[in-house]
Amino acid sequence: MEYIIMPFIISLALSLSMTPVVKKIAVKLGAMDVPKDERRVHKKPMPLMGGLAIYISVIITSLIFLPLNKTLISILIGGSIICVSGIIDDIKDLSPKMKLVFQIVAAIVLIIGDVKIDAITNPFTKTTKLIELGVFSIPITIFWVVGITNTLNLIDGLDGLAAGVAMIASLSFLFVAGKFNYVPVMIISSIIAGSCLGFLPYNFNPASIFMGDTGALFLGFMLASLSIEGVMKSVATIAVVVPIIILGVPIFDTTFAIFRRLLNGKSIAEADKGHLHHRLLKMGYSQKKTVLILYGISAIFGICAGLIAKTNSKRAVIMSIVVFIITILLAGKMGLYNSKKEE
Repeated sequence: MEYIIMPFIISLALSLSMTPVVKKIAVKLGAMDVPKDERRVHKKPMPLMGGLAIYISVIITSLIFLPLNKTLISILIGGSIICVSGIIDDIKDLSPKMKLVFQIVAAIVLIIGDVKIDAITNPFTKTTKLIELGVFSIPITIFWVVGITNTLNLIDGLDGLAAGVAMIASLSFLFVAGKFNYVPVMIISSIIAGSCLGFLPYNFNPASIFMGDTGALFLGFMLASLSIEGVMKSVATIAVVVPIIILGVPIFDTTFAIFRRLLNGKSIAEADKGHLHHRLLKMGYSQKKTVLILYGISAIFGICAGLIAKTNSKRAVIMSIVVFIITILLAGKMGLYNSKKEE
């Protein structure tokens, strides 16, 4: 506990104190989210770029509490690249292609710092057996980092949703890292969780500032880095599944969105109102209740991942399969595969 309490508190305090400052900067720079379509839930212009407070908090606290080695440098530089792309997008729209370029460059920086997926474990063997990825390590790492970076951005549709889900995911990674005694990963997980919690008083409904792409993309990138450094490099036979479960809400929501758009003959980049939070709102839940429900789902996923981690047994594999099946069935029942015209 002594490793994580102070980083968490310092990060929380920095984020809490920096957010009002960032809000003023966002307004001056014209980084405002003006509701232009029916997908947006808010009715008046809102300052964006709140994620800059989270970024500042994470960077400063990490430099205080973590050793400045190759791994940390690559994570912080990669995160900075992502943050810059988010700031540009929040002030003036950045094209999807340029966003992708920034994300690939950030992923390559991670790889240079040796934060990459070198091997995956086979959960269906009795003994821990690594499958070396060889030349496929680089493209798989880039795919994972870019994918996770964008999944959190896609669920950032309600006040406090992305920040809260990212906080819960960070705490889940902290718990799993604790099982493997990965102290640096525990520290950075607590730092990210603290920065999210410090931002939430300004971002929870009714929000006074949005994190924007600056925050959503940065947090997605940091969680992708955590999943590689904190879980995938372990030797647990179930390690490949743990980060997928921890990041279950953004991963599954994005996956269903892709399938939904393909099945309905739409571009996967075309926005719609078929996301999980939109479905819950349509069912009659308020913004606050919808967000709290998704917090609860994220927490359940995190607990499941914690129970599975470091468990080399058939029960862990079965539990993972059950989680995936239940998720797919519930998604079908809620209509996450369908995209109706009225949406």
